[in-house]
Amino acid sequence: MAIGSKELGSNDLDTFDNERLVEELRKAKEELFNLRFQSATGQLESHGRLRAVKRDIARIYTVLRERELGIRATPAAAVAPAKAEKKTKAAKAETAEETE
Repeated sequence: MAIGSKELGSNDLDTFDNERLVEELRKAKEELFNLRFQSATGQLESHGRLRAVKRDIARIYTVLRERELGIRATPAAAVAPAKAEKKTKAAKAETAEETE
């Protein structure tokens, strides 16, 4: 990810639960407010940071909406199918051994 904050990559957002995403959204909006205030008073040093924070906010909104629509799995749901898949592979291996 070239633009945006390094700690809020899309892969990292997948691991957050919804409550943590809402908290990160609140922090990002607060930071955007402060950056806009600094820009209006002429104290802003990095104008690129405005763009990065806006992208972080959009990224968080996208993850929340995709989870709401069922496009993206929540962290707890993402872990459960992986465990179930391992069990089925083990069961398949056992049945293959029994048939031989």
